[in-house]
Amino acid sequence: MTASTDERPHWLPDFCSLPVLFAVMVVAELLVLVAEIAPSDETRPLLPRLATVSVFAQWLALVCAVCLCKLRPQLEKLSPWLGVLAAYALMLAVTVIGSALVFEIDHQLGLDLTLPTQFQGRFIWRSAALCALLGAALLRYFYVIEQWRARVRAEAKARFEALQARIRPHFLFNSMNTIASLIRSRPADAERAVEDLSDLFRAALGSDAGLSTLGVELDLMRQYLDIEKLRLGERLRVDMAVAELPPDLPIPALLLQPLAENAVYHGIAQLPEGGTVTVRGSRERDLVVLEIRNPQPPPAARAAARNGMALENTRARIAYHFGTRATLDVENGVQEFACVLRLPDEDSPG
Repeated sequence: MTASTDERPHWLPDFCSLPVLFAVMVVAELLVLVAEIAPSDETRPLLPRLATVSVFAQWLALVCAVCLCKLRPQLEKLSPWLGVLAAYALMLAVTVIGSALVFEIDHQLGLDLTLPTQFQGRFIWRSAALCALLGAALLRYFYVIEQWRARVRAEAKARFEALQARIRPHFLFNSMNTIASLIRSRPADAERAVEDLSDLFRAALGSDAGLSTLGVELDLMRQYLDIEKLRLGERLRVDMAVAELPPDLPIPALLLQPLAENAVYHGIAQLPEGGTVTVRGSRERDLVVLEIRNPQPPPAARAAARNGMALENTRARIAYHFGTRATLDVENGVQEFACVLRLPDEDSPG
C-alpha cells in the first residue's frame, strides 16, 4: 500500500511486468515493419514475409525478456555499466543461439523460411545486428525512464517529509493554546488535557516511517476532539460511528487530526451556538470511506478560508502513499462542510 518499499533506484526495468513486455514486443514489431516494408527482394509476397519475420522477432524478444527477468537480481548486484554490458551481451547471445537454432530447424524441415544454406552466417549476423540496435535503444530508454521515476519518488518523499514536519508543530501549537486558555479558569481540566496531549504525541511521534493504523488515528482524532471540548464546552458535540472500519488498516500518521481540526476551527468555533462534528465510517467494496461533517456559517458571515492548505497537504500525503487509489473529496455547502476520505482496503472481502 505504501510507496515503494525499496527506495534504491533501479537501472534495469522489471522485464516480468506486462507494460515492459508490451513495450519490447511493440518496438520489435516496429523494427520488423521498417525492415520488411523497405525496398528489398520481392520474390516472396510481403504479407507472408512479414508474418514469418514477426513470429521470429517476437519469439526472440520474449526469450530475451524472460532471461533478463530471471537474471535481474543478479545483474543489479553489478555496477550499472557492468550490468548494462552483461544484459546487452545476454541479449546478443540469445539472438545468435536462437537464430542458429531457427536456421537449422528450417533447413531440416525444408520450410525455406530463412535464407539458403550458404547464407547461414549472413542470417545470424543480420539478426544479431538488429538485436544490437534494438537492445541498445531499449536499454537506454528503460534506463532513462527508471532514473526519471527514481527522481519522482525522491521528490514525492521529500514533499511528504516536509508536510510531516509542518503538521506536527502546527498540531502542538493549537493544542497548547487550548490548554493555556484553561489553566486559570479550569486547572483540573487543563491538567487532564496535558495528560491527553502527552498520550497523543506518544502515539503520533512513535513511528519514524510516517505510518500508523486507522484505529490509532481514530483514537488520536477522538482525543483531539476531547481537548477541544474542554475549550468550547457544550458548543462542541461529537457524533462518531466508525465501528465498521478496519482498525489495522495502514495509513499515514496524523492524517485524520487535521480534518477534525478544520471542522472545529472553521466550523464549530465560528458559530455562537456551536454544532456537532459528525464522523461516519463505512466500507464500499475495496474502499474504506470516512466522512467528517460540520456546520458552518452562511457564506456572507464566513472568515477568509484558510483550510485549503491543510486539505491539499492531506491530498498530497495520501497520494504519496496510495497513488490514485485514494481520494479526498470536499462538499462545501451553504450551511455544512464535509470531507469524504476514501482509502484502498486490499483485505476487503468484497
